[in-house]
This record gives sequence, C-alpha cells and structure tokens, in this order.
Amino acid sequence: MWPYPRIIAHRGAGRLAPENTLAAMRLAASRGLSMVEYDVALSRDEVPIVLHDRDLRRTSNGSGNADALSFAELARYDFGGWHSAAYAGEPLPTLYSIAAFTLANRMHSNIEIKPQPGREALTGRVVARIAARLWKDADAPPLLSSFSEAALSAARDAAPGLPRALLLEGPLPCDWRERMSRLGCIALHLEQARIDPDVVRAAHGKGYKIAAWTVNDAERARRLLKWGCDAVFTDAIDTLPGVLQPT
Repeated sequence: MWPYPRIIAHRGAGRLAPENTLAAMRLAASRGLSMVEYDVALSRDEVPIVLHDRDLRRTSNGSGNADALSFAELARYDFGGWHSAAYAGEPLPTLYSIAAFTLANRMHSNIEIKPQPGREALTGRVVARIAARLWKDADAPPLLSSFSEAALSAARDAAPGLPRALLLEGPLPCDWRERMSRLGCIALHLEQARIDPDVVRAAHGKGYKIAAWTVNDAERARRLLKWGCDAVFTDAIDTLPGVLQPT
C-alpha cells in the first residue's frame, strides 16, 4: 500500500500560495505535482477544516481559536490575503472540497490529522471516517499521518483500511518500532535532519516506508532519495520536481 510519488507538496504548494487552500492545490496541480500534504482539524461543530494553526491570526484576517468557532463563523474570513493580494478572499477549505479537487485531478493525498488540545481522539475518528467515505472508490487511499498517537489510534479504529504514518520530531526514539506496530502504521515521517542511511535501513528492515520533512534543498533531497527515502515533503515545488524527475 505505497502507491505514492517521491515528491509531496507541503501544505499544497509550499510557500508559493496560501497554505492549505484550494488555490495551493490548484497551483500544485498546474506544476505537475501528483501528491499534496495538508492539515485537517475540526471546527467547533466538527466540520473537518483544512488548517494548520489552532489560532487563526497567522493565516487569515480572523482571530481566536478555530475550535471555538463554527464552520459558518470561520467561513466569513479571508484565508488568502495574508499571503499576497492575488489571493485575497480565498475561503477556508474543508476536507470535502480538497477531496473533490484532488480526486478529480488524480492527485494523491497525505492528510495530516491536526487535533486541537483535548480533541485528539475525536479528530482522528471524524477525519478517518469521512476520508474513508470520500475516497471509497479511489484508485489509491489517502495516507493519514499525525504527531498525535491518540489521533492515529482513533483513526485506526474508525477506518482500519486507510494507511497511516507516524510523524516524529527530534531524534528517533528507542521505542519507535513498538509505537509503529501498536498504531498499525506503514510509514515513518521524520525531520529530514534526523535521517541518515542507518535510519533508512532500520525503517526498511522492519518493513516500513520512510519520508522526510521538509526538504527544500535539491542536493539534500538527492542524498535522501539516494539513501532510500521513499518520499520527501517540500515547499520548493517550483524547483525540486524538475531537478529530481519524480515518478
């Protein structure tokens, strides 16, 4: 269950468009990217929204926490103007709208489950159930990933057929194998600076795939792929695809 390409566009289009928006997905598609990564959280009324931060201020003209607002309230804000005038008025997308776009354009998805504090299991369960329904007839399922093991555990129980990846920050912990096994993950997503040939061999030796985040330097990307990394996440969608010739 690893039908995914070597290059994955981080938050849709990296820094070239407002992150986690339909505009970002459209730009990635126009540049020939065949896989996008995006973050999914829940509004107060449990609508799966595509948003990285809990606080709205960095990527919108709103304020407050997303989980304190209904989707109707969140839909009033501009999630593109912060990036540049060309994207002013970009709406907050939902998992439904991103699924519709990526499926119509035959793009793979990495859905990072991004729960707000106290909603880890709820977010994992809701996102997994909806993703399983939306991708029911797709050629390839979305890859669900998270730093939250509670969210991944709930996702596993809600939609066991969807593949999962454990996101880790910092040095590889000594119990990573046990955690991967317990969560039923097929892939390990690590900070690119923490990956070396030994780490790649260790992951592959246990039957896991490994992907590196976030790789914007072409030479570093070449090295990671040469070592056997199965994929790299990148903001540099304007340069890395042409340099690395992804399959």
